[in-house]
Amino acid sequence: MSTSATSTGPAPRASSQVSVQLYTVREALAEDVAGTVARLAALGFTSVEPFGPLALSDELAAALAEHDISAPTMHQGFVGQDDDALDALFAAAARRGTLTVIDPHTPPDRWRTREDVEAVAAELAAAAGVAARHGVRVGYHNHAHELESDLDGTSAFEVLAQRLADVAPEVVLEVDTYWVAVGGHDPVALLQRLGDQVVAVHLKDGPATADVLDQVALGQGTLPVTDIAAAAPHALRVIELDDSRGDRFTAVADGLSFLREQGLA
Repeated sequence: MSTSATSTGPAPRASSQVSVQLYTVREALAEDVAGTVARLAALGFTSVEPFGPLALSDELAAALAEHDISAPTMHQGFVGQDDDALDALFAAAARRGTLTVIDPHTPPDRWRTREDVEAVAAELAAAAGVAARHGVRVGYHNHAHELESDLDGTSAFEVLAQRLADVAPEVVLEVDTYWVAVGGHDPVALLQRLGDQVVAVHLKDGPATADVLDQVALGQGTLPVTDIAAAAPHALRVIELDDSRGDRFTAVADGLSFLREQGLA
């Protein structure tokens, strides 16, 4: 039985919006954007998290508008870009009503020393300054390598969080709780330490291995999903599977049902 369903932690409430990372259903989107959005709407989603070029496309914007679905967050790589590129990105995001643009990945070689992490923080801070002109904020999303990198007893990801708190508190975090576990850390404890810096969480389930095919629907794995949600009660809850051996659209539907059963959606 999944420990998600038998958690003994505090009972969280549906105090946070639930979204879905569209990367989860990328194949369906590649074939039929409008139809895929309609399927998500039929499940009851009112928010999604777009990614890449699709996020800024008129086709997706029209499909979301048709079903009154918002995109409060989106994934776009922007760390290290020049001001002109940043201006264009954040202006486009603002036009689509997305007010939090999250960089989803920087490579492992940028997380080996404190100086590396401080450089990433500086680039996030610079981007935040440009984003503010458009009424947009920026965030960062982790994978496992930021947690696996140990800098004098603290993960590089927490070093980033500490640095941002000092030099750019306007930059927020989206914690991928599955990759935190893969990186060898307790996602519940991490969320509790990070507190209000976390505005969104990626909720996934499975055995916390690096093989993305091992990921399963929420409530069908071993991660303590309800405890994770309770540790960040006001963060946007984003359902995602990077991959799976089963049908990912079915896993999204099952995951949303699980959250509803647990009073989290």
